[in-house]
Amino acid sequence: MNTNPLWNTELIRRYDVAGPRYTSYPTAVQFHDGVGSFDIYQALRDSKQAMRPLSLYVHVPFCANICYYCACNKVITKDRGRSQPYLERLEREAGMLAKHLDSRQVVEQLHFGGGTPTFLSHSELTQLMQHLRHYFNLRSDDSGDYSIEIDPREADWTTMGVLRDLGFNRVSLGVQDINPEVQRAVNRLQSLEETRAVMDAARALAYRSINVDLIYGLPMQTEASFRDTVKAIIDMQPNRLSVFNYAHLPERFKPQRRINAADLPTPGEKLGMLHSTIELLSEAGYQYIGMDHFALPDDELAMAQENGTLHRNFQGYTTHGHCDLVSLGVSAISQIGGLYCQNSADITEYQARIDNGQLAVVRGLKMNDDDHLRRWVIQQLACHFTLDFAAFQKRFNVAFHDYFAAEMPALMQQAQDQLISLDSHGISVSPAGRLLVRSVCMVFDLYLPQVNTQRFSRVI
Repeated sequence: MNTNPLWNTELIRRYDVAGPRYTSYPTAVQFHDGVGSFDIYQALRDSKQAMRPLSLYVHVPFCANICYYCACNKVITKDRGRSQPYLERLEREAGMLAKHLDSRQVVEQLHFGGGTPTFLSHSELTQLMQHLRHYFNLRSDDSGDYSIEIDPREADWTTMGVLRDLGFNRVSLGVQDINPEVQRAVNRLQSLEETRAVMDAARALAYRSINVDLIYGLPMQTEASFRDTVKAIIDMQPNRLSVFNYAHLPERFKPQRRINAADLPTPGEKLGMLHSTIELLSEAGYQYIGMDHFALPDDELAMAQENGTLHRNFQGYTTHGHCDLVSLGVSAISQIGGLYCQNSADITEYQARIDNGQLAVVRGLKMNDDDHLRRWVIQQLACHFTLDFAAFQKRFNVAFHDYFAAEMPALMQQAQDQLISLDSHGISVSPAGRLLVRSVCMVFDLYLPQVNTQRFSRVI
C-alpha cells in the first residue's frame, strides 16, 4: 500500500487551515467539568466486565531545562527532589484505579511521556515500574508495546540499559533540529553525537523501534539547514519519524514568548521544508502514515495501516486502538469505552486531590451515539485515507448519504478540487490530499463551527 503524498501547492494553499489533529473525537476542546470520579469508576467497571485489554499512559512533567517551542504540560525545575513526592501520588492514583479493574486485563501498551521521563533517577524509574507491575498486569515476556520518550541530553548507555531491563522496548527521541543556531534560538543545545549515542545504545540493547521527533518552522531554520537535519537523521535510520509543524501561539504558551517572531521562517519557507522532507524520506524508503508521521515499511505502524488495524489516540497513531487507555499523572487523559476524562493540569491541585483520597479528574466527556459514529468515520480517513460506505452502513445500520446529507456539499466541493475521490462506494483521499487529511476530517466534526479554530495549529 503506497500512501506517500503528492505535492500540490494550489491545493495546499486552499485547504491549509487551522484545525484539530483528531487524537480524539470529540476533541479535548469539548471536555467539560460535568465528568468526575464516579464516571471513570463506572467506565472502569464496564471495562472489567468486558475484560478489555489496557493501554497505560504515565505523565512525568519534570524538565531540567525549558525548550522555548514546547507546548506540553511540564514543570521546569533543577530540583530533582520534586520527583519523589510526585511518584508517591502516582502510586496512590494507580491503586485507586486498579481496584476497579481485573488483574487479568493485560496491559498491551505502556507509554511514559512528559516532560522528560528520564528526569527520574534510575532508582525512581525502577520504583515506578515496580508499582505499576504491582497494580496492573504488565507483560514480562517483552511482547508488549512499551515505550518511553527520551531526551538524549538526559540519557546514556546505562540509562538505556536500565530502561530495557525494566521492560521498555521502544523509544522516542526528541531531536527537533541539529543546527546549533536553531538550537540556541529555542534553548535546546543537543549535539548530534548525544543523539547518535542513545540510538546506538537502543540498537545494541535490542529495542524494537526507535522514533525521532523533528520540528519544522522553528526560529533561524532555513530550507537548506532543515534539509541537512533530515539527511543526518535518515543516515541514522530510525524506524519512525514524527515531523511536526511548529505552531507559534505565544498567547497560549508562555515559553514561546521568548522566541523572536522575526526569526521565524515564512509560510512559504515552511512549505519548502515540508516538501523537501517528504521527498527525502520517500527516497529513503519511508512510508507516509499520515499527519506528520513516517515509518519504514517493516515497522508495525506501516503494517497496521496495510492490514486495516491502525488507530489514532492521544499518543498519535497506534496499533492498540482496541485497548482502553488508562492514564496517570497531571493533565493525563484517559479514554475508557465511550468516556474521556482528564486530570487537573495543575500539579499542586493534582497532588492535593490524590492526598485527599480522590482522583484528580476535573473534566471530560461522555460520547453519545453521534460521537461514536463520527469518530469511526474520522478514524477511517485519518488512518487509512478511505471510507467504505457499505462498511459504514453495516456498522451503524444507516445509509451514509442519509446521515451526512448536510455534509455532502462540502464533500462534493472537495471532490471537485481533487482533494478526495467520491463515488457511490465511498471516499478515497487523493495522493495530493493526504497531507491535508485533517481538512477532510473537519467536514465530519459536528462541534467545529462552535469552536475558535485559532486554538489549533494549521494543517501544514
